[in-house]
Amino acid sequence: MKQPLVSGSAMAEPDTKGSQRPVRRMLAVGGVVQGVGFRPFVHALATELGLSGQVANGPAGARIEIEGDPEVVDAFCHRLTADAPPLADIAAVASSELRPTGGTGFAIVPSAKGHGRTLVPPDAATCDACLTELADPADRRHRHPFITCTDCGPRFTITTAMPYDRATTTMAAFPMCPDCAAEYTDPSDRRFHAQPIACWACGPRLRLTGSERREGGAALAGARRMLAAGAILAVKGIGGYHLVCDATAPRAVGELRRRKARADKPFAVMTPDSDSAARLGHLGPAEHRVLTGRSRPIVLLRRRTPSPLAPQVCPGSPDIGVMLPYTPLHRLLFGLPGDPPGPGVLVVTSGNVSGEPLVTDDREALRRLDGLADAWLWHDRPIVVACDDSVVRVRADGSPLPVRRSRGFAPVRIGLPVAVRPVLAVGGDLKNTLCLAEGDSAWLSAHIGDMDSLAAQRAFERAEGHLRALTRVDPVRVAADRHPGYRSARWARRGGRPLTLVQHHHAHIASVMAEHGLDEPVLGVAFDGTGYGDDGAVWGGEVLLADYAGYRRLAHLAYAPLPGGDAAVRNPYRMALAHLRAAGLAWSPDLPCVAACPPEERRLLEGQLARGIACVPTSSVGRLFDAVSSLVGVCHRAGYEAQAAVELEAAALTADGVRDGYAFALEAPAPLLAAIVADLRAGTAVPLIAARFHLAVAGAVRTACRKARQSTGVRTVVLTGGVFANALLDEMCTAALGEDGLTVLGHTVVPPGDGGLALGQAVIAGRVADD
Repeated sequence: MKQPLVSGSAMAEPDTKGSQRPVRRMLAVGGVVQGVGFRPFVHALATELGLSGQVANGPAGARIEIEGDPEVVDAFCHRLTADAPPLADIAAVASSELRPTGGTGFAIVPSAKGHGRTLVPPDAATCDACLTELADPADRRHRHPFITCTDCGPRFTITTAMPYDRATTTMAAFPMCPDCAAEYTDPSDRRFHAQPIACWACGPRLRLTGSERREGGAALAGARRMLAAGAILAVKGIGGYHLVCDATAPRAVGELRRRKARADKPFAVMTPDSDSAARLGHLGPAEHRVLTGRSRPIVLLRRRTPSPLAPQVCPGSPDIGVMLPYTPLHRLLFGLPGDPPGPGVLVVTSGNVSGEPLVTDDREALRRLDGLADAWLWHDRPIVVACDDSVVRVRADGSPLPVRRSRGFAPVRIGLPVAVRPVLAVGGDLKNTLCLAEGDSAWLSAHIGDMDSLAAQRAFERAEGHLRALTRVDPVRVAADRHPGYRSARWARRGGRPLTLVQHHHAHIASVMAEHGLDEPVLGVAFDGTGYGDDGAVWGGEVLLADYAGYRRLAHLAYAPLPGGDAAVRNPYRMALAHLRAAGLAWSPDLPCVAACPPEERRLLEGQLARGIACVPTSSVGRLFDAVSSLVGVCHRAGYEAQAAVELEAAALTADGVRDGYAFALEAPAPLLAAIVADLRAGTAVPLIAARFHLAVAGAVRTACRKARQSTGVRTVVLTGGVFANALLDEMCTAALGEDGLTVLGHTVVPPGDGGLALGQAVIAGRVADD
């Protein structure tokens, strides 16, 4: 927890006899202090120290009046932040002196009304204490699929308004039974003022519908039995529906791929514990900390071989995405001691048809997941907003690299190094998230996804309204990407507020700067697949001198034609042929990319490139990865974003002891391509070529940054853009630049891809210094 800002006086005046009179202080506590057991903690702390007063939730956080001996009150103020509950994040404590009243006892009083801002915490994984009760036959919550307490459970996805009380959550529809009510009002109980408190008597209710119909515990037993028999289930979690099946059963996994229309994109899996996860992927101490933390994201681990998983789980990927159970329902799906054996590893993937947003509504789930699921395991507690699973990679140095920032992280406040006016940033059209910011704070939504469907655009609008209700940010300006065709930008134009259009790669760079607290020029290396450039070209291999106020393009990958736009993205062999043509290299039949292109399409492509028809120039490094992947025969057709690059990285990882890459300068890629062609014809192993290519890109980054440092004097480099989700390239570039004495910063808070775009947009467009 960061050190909170404390303001106000804190000393009492001695009386005329040399002793100190009792003092009474008002403490206004801001940050994540609602829904985390903060008021019960304050009550217990004050009672332990023998202090009197009261605590209440308010529109700006928590308000505490505390009275007693000055030294004891000082101790209380220190422990207030030092010993705060695990889920609390205290941003500031403002202190003021009140007249002592001589009261006795300490009370939790009703929430105060008014204006201000507090923060709802993200959803948190089930704590160990609740898991112990879940498995205890003598406990009244034995096997209860919604067990929770002040330290765990849903928060963000059930909160409808602030301040955070049961009446402003979806638990309002479930009156507490007498036993739960007694716990809720008992200051000594672990569930004192735990808003999602529930049990078998008061709900919610679990049901299994479809080919089997069961309720309560029988629903869980039926679901486990169906999974063991190879069925595919739609399971309602805390942020949406998942499609679940046995990850070791090739027939079940293959059928899930067919139904979901998901060709090769890897599935995530869930294991019951970290020991099981370690049998699937390499789990170091840093990965273990992230995997078992409160957020419980999907963690990308380097795959072990051989593997018990069905081969269809993650074909062609060097990684396996693994997560642990984060709800009691998930834990019960694996079974408790004494239960009939079921699957030891489950595929757990988003409940949707590929390309559509996550399903949250129960009736919609029955309609949209019909034909995908054999049965539905669901409950009657509504989900306010969709919240997909987060995905995190751990770097070689142990730092986290978010790939998708959603459940467990949204809507955690991000501190800003500069003040911003109230602003809404709408992000991009791929991997969309939105951002609301004001003052020194920014809040990102959960992952929304691609904006190419009406359902996704409606999900965006719901997420925007929900986040605005929770943060109370009323934006006076909107920020969007400059791309004229982006649906997110079209939405922004309809709102009637002043609009700032932000260049794509400038926003990427600003997002890294913001999360690292920088307010000074940097050298930004922004490598991705697509970004609208100032000259109308598709940028994506950029080295910029940038700060929040502007940028200057210092270097970029030489342009190559992008034949057919999305057709070239879906078919990497088209990019390979385009790059060969730009480099002056022949389309020889012995090259894998030439052989992969059907003859009729090849003739059409020749004419298209010769006449420049539908051939926007691109400097994209992402498209260069696609081209090389097809050129060497790794991937010719991409079924999901970055598949060609992912499989090229997988090949490179199997090459041992490679130290020298190809000669490569961003402005002149022809020698690189010629060297790859020569190696292919010489019979060089594809993994060796792939590794040399990765080293070549890292070398080009190093050369470009050396020149940029000499011309600008700037020594801080930020690495951003979706290409840097490639762990091998990220590690190579960081090492090479560090050897040159440069400070190298990457993402640790928001994703390097378009999921982090909105943060940079918000700071650039909302920066008060722009006035």
